[in-house]
Amino acid sequence: MSRPETARRAPRLELKDIVLMVMLGVVFGFLYWALVQAWNGLAVLMGPAGDLAQHVLLGGWLIVAPIAIAILRRPFVGIVAEVIASVIEVVFLGSPVGPILLVVAAIQGLGSELPFAAGRYRRFGWARYAVSGLMGAGLVFVFSAFRFDWWGQDILLLRLGLQLASGVLLGGLLARVVVDALVRTGALDNFAIVRDQADRRAPVARRER
Repeated sequence: MSRPETARRAPRLELKDIVLMVMLGVVFGFLYWALVQAWNGLAVLMGPAGDLAQHVLLGGWLIVAPIAIAILRRPFVGIVAEVIASVIEVVFLGSPVGPILLVVAAIQGLGSELPFAAGRYRRFGWARYAVSGLMGAGLVFVFSAFRFDWWGQDILLLRLGLQLASGVLLGGLLARVVVDALVRTGALDNFAIVRDQADRRAPVARRER
């Protein structure tokens, strides 16, 4: 007998799914640009420790991936949503990071998506969101460490700890809060997230009759 949650799933993204994924990328592209301004302000306030500001806020740039994955529940949507957001930042908003941001976004999206892929896009508990943020932050940290030659620095572990904590909180757990809030509005009733929740509740309802 096939599982209910797989039986009702479309084999590929529908047009409405693609439109939503693009919309998420665009909206969070603008939010990410605003986060850059917050990053700059925090760097000034932190004075000599301003270089660490990027690690404190890094998780904020991870959040669109788990949101897109949780709503659409298809492979690669997290990566694509992150890349779309980076295109908005670079092409339309003139991010000072430049085109390399597209590479960073793909790495962030990949790290954020791996825990959900390991659960075959069916498991979305708090712990999985936390691991998503952790892995997204971890992968981009390794890339940045090579890019900026952080290896061997006395504060390397401090950088890593701040970035991983930010990833868990802002790029993982906050994403779960946002997703739950969106579900409660009813705006996602026609998407995979609500269909899957209904499929899981159906056997319980039948047993209770």
